[in-house]
Amino acid sequence: MTTGVALFGATGSIGESTLSVIEAHPERFHLEVVSAHSSVDKLVRIIERFQPKHVILTDQTQANALMEKLPKSFNGSLAFGEHSLAEAACASEVDVVMAAIVGGAGLVSTYAAVSAGKRVCVANKEALVMGGELMMAEAEAKGAMLLPIDSEHNAMFQCLPEAYVVGQPIAGLKQLVLTCSGGPFREWSIDAMAAATPDQAVAHPNWSMGRKISVDSATLMNKGLELIEATHLFNVPESAIDVVIHPESTVHSLVEFVDGSMLAQLGSPDMRIPIAHALGFPDRLDINVERLNLTKLSKLHFEAVNHEAFPALALARQASAEGGDRPIILNAANEVAVDAFLNEYIAFTEITELVSDCLNQIARQPISSIDDVLSIDRMSRQIADVWIRERA
Repeated sequence: MTTGVALFGATGSIGESTLSVIEAHPERFHLEVVSAHSSVDKLVRIIERFQPKHVILTDQTQANALMEKLPKSFNGSLAFGEHSLAEAACASEVDVVMAAIVGGAGLVSTYAAVSAGKRVCVANKEALVMGGELMMAEAEAKGAMLLPIDSEHNAMFQCLPEAYVVGQPIAGLKQLVLTCSGGPFREWSIDAMAAATPDQAVAHPNWSMGRKISVDSATLMNKGLELIEATHLFNVPESAIDVVIHPESTVHSLVEFVDGSMLAQLGSPDMRIPIAHALGFPDRLDINVERLNLTKLSKLHFEAVNHEAFPALALARQASAEGGDRPIILNAANEVAVDAFLNEYIAFTEITELVSDCLNQIARQPISSIDDVLSIDRMSRQIADVWIRERA
């Protein structure tokens, strides 16, 4: 009996890596559900390769295009619209949900999977940034198992005892240490970054990622979002998390204990490693990735973050410390700002300026449900849109 996987966000980089792991272990996994937003051609190729039982296309305007290109060999079911994701997450045939939809769009389906008590591989950090307190409480109430996919959080998880349950306090912890490559602009001046182009921003030195997360890595907002995510996954305040620049991206993160011991997880910068760890947990899966050769590593470098050049991390720390609606606003404004930058409406350095202004403009509001989260998310995006139009 193989494990049924629901892969939400199959056409992105995490989705592609997940498919590679599934394909390498047909004796362990089968693709039960696959979803894409609008990438019809990529979705069709996935259907041809894996013959999933259920296919979801969330962009309903592309329904006819998918129907026309659907392989004749496909005999499963088709569904359209974002509401179909939540329904699929609850299906009895689904054992594991890979939550890989980028941005706030992945919140509702991730929460649905948690509510259904599934094993949820969390690649969508924004879901925890936006609704972390609600998500973790629901996971505990419904018995869902959350497993981190981000290489940094997965590294921390691997450094903890096998019996550790995500969301519980860590015995003997001193601090968590998030490593960060520094992105493509690590050695750039602020003036140079102000003139950076989208193509320069998405040219990550080590990782192959989507455009949005690549820009987040360039601003270091990605590290800020990861910091917030880590507070929920490992039940620590932001003050217990340090961030250091590590250009080689070999040490994916570290855990320091009160006795002075520091444990690290090392590996090639390949997302198949944390994905295979989460899918197979507690077993280890043999996958064909580049192996580290310790004799060829030469030197590993670590340095402090330049907060003046990269203010995004401080914004995220403040949002995390204040809690409530602040992380929601941070994430929403950042998503709008990154999209505006990629479409050349604003400059690279204006991304964090927009986020800061939105945080300052919006009065605090209570959060008690996912509907509250979505409401604040929508309002924040509207305010960010106005900010951009006024600058145009």
